[in-house]
Amino acid sequence: MQSQTRLTLEAYERWAPTYAPDPHNPLMRAEQSAMLSLWPEVSGRRALDLACGSGRYVKLLADGGAADITALDFSWAMLKRVEGCRRVQASMTSLPFAPSVFDVVVSGLAVGHASSIQLWMREVARVLDRGGVLLYSDFHPEAARAGLPRSFKDEHGERIVVPHHSYEVDIQKAAAAAASLQVEHVRELRVGMEINEPFAGSETFYRQWHGLPLVLVVRARKP
Repeated sequence: MQSQTRLTLEAYERWAPTYAPDPHNPLMRAEQSAMLSLWPEVSGRRALDLACGSGRYVKLLADGGAADITALDFSWAMLKRVEGCRRVQASMTSLPFAPSVFDVVVSGLAVGHASSIQLWMREVARVLDRGGVLLYSDFHPEAARAGLPRSFKDEHGERIVVPHHSYEVDIQKAAAAAASLQVEHVRELRVGMEINEPFAGSETFYRQWHGLPLVLVVRARKP
């Protein structure tokens, strides 16, 4: 049986040709809005977009005046679509960087692809400089528990479910603390509340899942 990491990589390789470089659905637009509400000062800073996908946060880092931007992803098909920064193909739980080389680490909707949240947090803390900020989002464990899959349609219209781990919020907080990161903000984006943009079939969806948290956004700092 193929490992979950391999299956996830294969899914993203298939998704890459049609993966939009901007938030392309109501969930992603709500997620990005929440991330921007907690956005750290990036002007003149060294920044890492961790699990960058097609580079939507690279663009925002550049727009904010980041002095040096690195984009890292394990999928070369995704990574080759990113422009205007240093590109690194690697695992996000084994970062090929020296300690304390970044002032900001951002990661959008990717933590669930880490095989270990504890290792992920330790690696982020290792590459962050003192005073550095980690800002990340992910699919909320409550959504996974409710049976809502993470999926997409490939260029041929076939629906693909992307494997991912579901880490409870308290476990994520504990992993951050164990890595000596101080959690500053935790936000949960809920159906029909923070996520409320109309779409085809949204009335039924919002009525069925009203109040269910779909996205988690966390900001932490390295003292």
